[in-house]
Amino acid sequence: MTAYEPVGDPRAGSDPAPDSEAGPGPDPAPGPGTGPGPAGYDAVVLAGGAARRLGGADKPGLRVGGRALLDRVLAACAGARTTVVVAEPRPTARPVTWAREDPPGGGPLAALAAGLRHTTAEHVLVVSADLPFLAGPTVGRLLSALAAGDADGVLLTDADGRDQPLVAAYRASALRRELAALARDRAGRSAGAADATDTADTPDLTGLPLRRLTGALRLTRLPDAVASFDCDTWDDIATARARIREHGHVLDEWISAAKDELGIDLDVDIKVLLDLARDAAHGVARPAAPLTTFLVGYAAGRAQGGPEAVAEAARKAAALALRWAEEAAAEPAPAPGKPDVAPDATPDTRPDA
Repeated sequence: MTAYEPVGDPRAGSDPAPDSEAGPGPDPAPGPGTGPGPAGYDAVVLAGGAARRLGGADKPGLRVGGRALLDRVLAACAGARTTVVVAEPRPTARPVTWAREDPPGGGPLAALAAGLRHTTAEHVLVVSADLPFLAGPTVGRLLSALAAGDADGVLLTDADGRDQPLVAAYRASALRRELAALARDRAGRSAGAADATDTADTPDLTGLPLRRLTGALRLTRLPDAVASFDCDTWDDIATARARIREHGHVLDEWISAAKDELGIDLDVDIKVLLDLARDAAHGVARPAAPLTTFLVGYAAGRAQGGPEAVAEAARKAAALALRWAEEAAAEPAPAPGKPDVAPDATPDTRPDA
């Protein structure tokens, strides 16, 4: 488990950069192929562990906030040109490329090598599938730091200052170089130097620890206690599920989950919609709030518009709710003894009226 400690800003999981100001929610991930540099970036997600501390449960499929852990990670790297998931294929919220180390269960280095063979970008995001708080802005920070410097990789460190090499961005050339060197070294040890040919195409990295790779790389480190939090135990799962229901997170989490479930890729100003719901509830009637926001979404959909169409429909509906409220405020109260009914109202002729 990577330790998780709540921070002052309840939205810090969206973008925990210490020198940035969190906005109303997670920033949208960059579009496909729009990472740093003309070629964008690729992503490799390692999702094939045994989950022994979870009793062998299907960890990537465990749900936090109504979404599978794997789907949460895939949403964070939605801007990748190619996303490779190293695991047995399963249904996912968006299309991915599947890969598998040979033999299965060969460990993170073998899995990384298997996934890397399906990538072509020079910048590669490498993450595990158990990161419930990884978000697009954090991915952007890793990639931007990698592009701005000359290091082989940029990784996060957790609340205890420990490296988290499976929440990182690397130069693919550096990864391939060191993976090939490790494979040659193993071949040389097992078969003699004469047989230690280049084994980059079929590297035998089974069982090797990840530190054998990271120890040979020049790395930059970014502290991030939230995005680096991973779920290794049931206590970790419980912590993650509790955190997303905290006051500062629940709306953004719910909107993200609902958009994934409905297949909607649209970022709108949540405050505008909440203000509209408030105005409709106060100026008209409480049930008008959900009905009005539904109608705004329907109108924007019919207009085939994006966030601008939602904003315009919300503006019109808010203006209508304001006019409605102004009329109610200007309406004189009925005189004592006078029925509170419009002059042309149809009398109630029900037998029990």
